Amino acid sequence: MKHIRSIYVFCSIVTSVHSGASKLPEETELTTNCSNASLRKVPEDLTPTTTILDLSYNLLFQLQRSDFHSFSKLKVLILCHNRIQELDIKTFEFNKELRYLDVSYNRLKSVTWFSLAGLRHLDLSFNDFDTVPTCEETGNMSHLEILGLSGAKIQKSDFQKIAHLHLNTVFLGLRTLSHYEEGSLPILNTTKLHIVLPMNTNFWVLLRDGMKTSKILEITNIDGKSQFASYETQQNLILENAKTSTLLLNKVDLLWDDLLLIFQFVWHTSVEYFQIQHVTFGGKVYLDHNSFDYSNTVMRTIKLENVHFRIFNIPQERAYLLFTRMDIENLTISDAQMPHMLFPIYPTRFQYLNFANNILTDDVFKKSIQLPHLKTLILKDNKLETLSLVSCFADNTSLRHLDLSENLLQHENDENCLWPETLITMNLSSNKFADSVFRCLPRNIQILDLNNNKIQTVPKDIIHLTSLRELNLAFNFLTDLPGCSHFRRLSVLNVEMNLILSPSLELFQSCQEVKTLNVGRNPFRCTCELRDFIQLEKYSEGMMVGWSDSYICEYPLNLKGTQLKDVHLPEISCNTALLIVTIVVIMLVLGTAVAFCCLHFDLPWYLRMLGQWTQTWHRVRKTSQEQLKRNIQFHVFISYSEHDSAWVKYELIPNIEKEDSSVLICLHEGNSDPGKSITEDTINCIEKSYKSIFVLSPNFVQTEWCHYEPYFAHHNLFHESSGYIILILLEPIPLYCIPTRYPKLKTLMEKKAYLEWPRDRRKCGLFWANLRAAIHVNLLETREMCELQTFTELNEESRGSAISLIRTDCLQSPTHP
Repeated sequence: MKHIRSIYVFCSIVTSVHSGASKLPEETELTTNCSNASLRKVPEDLTPTTTILDLSYNLLFQLQRSDFHSFSKLKVLILCHNRIQELDIKTFEFNKELRYLDVSYNRLKSVTWFSLAGLRHLDLSFNDFDTVPTCEETGNMSHLEILGLSGAKIQKSDFQKIAHLHLNTVFLGLRTLSHYEEGSLPILNTTKLHIVLPMNTNFWVLLRDGMKTSKILEITNIDGKSQFASYETQQNLILENAKTSTLLLNKVDLLWDDLLLIFQFVWHTSVEYFQIQHVTFGGKVYLDHNSFDYSNTVMRTIKLENVHFRIFNIPQERAYLLFTRMDIENLTISDAQMPHMLFPIYPTRFQYLNFANNILTDDVFKKSIQLPHLKTLILKDNKLETLSLVSCFADNTSLRHLDLSENLLQHENDENCLWPETLITMNLSSNKFADSVFRCLPRNIQILDLNNNKIQTVPKDIIHLTSLRELNLAFNFLTDLPGCSHFRRLSVLNVEMNLILSPSLELFQSCQEVKTLNVGRNPFRCTCELRDFIQLEKYSEGMMVGWSDSYICEYPLNLKGTQLKDVHLPEISCNTALLIVTIVVIMLVLGTAVAFCCLHFDLPWYLRMLGQWTQTWHRVRKTSQEQLKRNIQFHVFISYSEHDSAWVKYELIPNIEKEDSSVLICLHEGNSDPGKSITEDTINCIEKSYKSIFVLSPNFVQTEWCHYEPYFAHHNLFHESSGYIILILLEPIPLYCIPTRYPKLKTLMEKKAYLEWPRDRRKCGLFWANLRAAIHVNLLETREMCELQTFTELNEESRGSAISLIRTDCLQSPTHP
């Protein structure tokens, strides 16, 4: 049985369009990324319109002519880091637009050439060629700009075939180098030459030939096992026809004496810019450092970066002085764990010094240093502590740019600072400065970076920095924006990541030239105090950097996480004067409306009637069944004056009977007893009725009330909370019209314990509702009790006449016979 293993390949496709005045269809680029997919052959289902195809980091070992036949628009093909052993350039004969071909880091041993006229980048480096794979077809690629080659043997004849090409870069990525024919490299016509050496290779002859080849020479992988010529031999070597002005050495591992030999050799060549990166050196010293010849050089810049020391017994002072005595314009020794630096006592020509990423301390500035031409000093990421010491050192220079970031610097108020008038740029970020740092700044400073310190405020008594244009105070402890009383020309201000809750507008009032402001990522308190700041963005024309993603509310909690642009703070809630005016206007309008209602609709009457209805309703609810079981025969007793009889008969009685047809009403003129007085008859009717209604009018007061005043005064039944007596004020009765002998009535009138009959017919509905609520009673139970009581009191002989009397004296509903 055969076992078949399937490999599923996922190739990402990205489409991009070149920017331009007009977007043409042919400018569209389609990128297909099939890298690192364990491919053993080129996939057949790729998009034919692909322009960039990445097949790197796979398992390809052979290319077929049909693999790229359909990619007519292919421009970039990346085949590096595979296992290809043979390459036939004719495989790409149908890819007329191919410009970039990378077949580096494979296992190529041979190449079958075919002229690809449009090819500009060809990389065959880091392969297993025995000799450099060049031929006449290679020389026919007239558009070639970058060429990567490799080979175990390098001979002049290999480069003569491409000597006429004007190349921008030649890259020699060598896995092994068993033979080099001296004079081979200068045959090349290239601007830049980059050689990556295999381990344990004598690079000296390549260095000399390389410097005769190109303006820029870069050599990588130089180790101490290389064979160097003696110092005396190097002194006698004269490098003629040198072209190199920029020399770059990477990954250098040498003894100190060997490194010194390289410096001495390069010193007398055409090199102006010399850079060594990732250098490791150490060992014993055999050469005399004082014999270094500093004369006759065009060197301007030396850079040593990422320096590591082995154990060696060279005095560090000699190493420091070796470089500072070179008297060049630019010197960089960074990331070298250097604790100190010495300078000669005489003036030097240094204009640029970079000692970043070391462990320098204040001891560097305790001795006088003569650097009159120094313009740029970078001391980033060291162990400096006292700013005033740096200022005294800088005062003897022509310093314009100073970088003291990432140190331990502080400044005390009693320390004097002396800065040169030429200093215009300072980077003091990531130190330990407090507010006092503003008292130790150069007057002519234009760009100042104080981010990531401990500054809380900008003091009011600082010097006037009238030239300051850019100020960075990010990542501090400011609680408000600084004003521009001391920075009249400030145009760029950064105060992000501070403790600003509500920025005041003093900055904008005093800083008329501010064009760029960054206040983002502060804990904003989105209250009325912030309203003017939010409104400012609408009129600042993009002045706020990071608006609006970096401007988020932190307080109050209900707005936390809300962008400032989405916060709505009404004018009325933030303007106290406007709020007061609005409240006053509303109160005036409401007062006017209430007055109008009182005058036009008699609103107080409605309110009084509504209050009475409410009190009556509560009083009725509290009435117990025991109160209903007293000796009653009628539901309602009505007492009135003869002058008011028409209103009682045509208004009052019909509306009372409208509630229920079984209401028993007793009228005082129809229930008189010949043996009793009018007062006794009236009182008898009151006691036999569940409710008593008195229709008050001036006539009633003068003619009828005299029958009730003694009774109510004796029994104390007529009081404000009584539920049995109902007063209806039919006509207004002035208090002075009530006789003084009626104190009970006068008291009730003063307390307005009555229902007032409205003259406006539209108000009658509320009046009748109040009256019905006041006389509310269980009609059926009351009616039965009324009849039973009547028959009990009469004897058997007078029952017939009693029935006749009840039918005569009591007005019944039609359902009561």
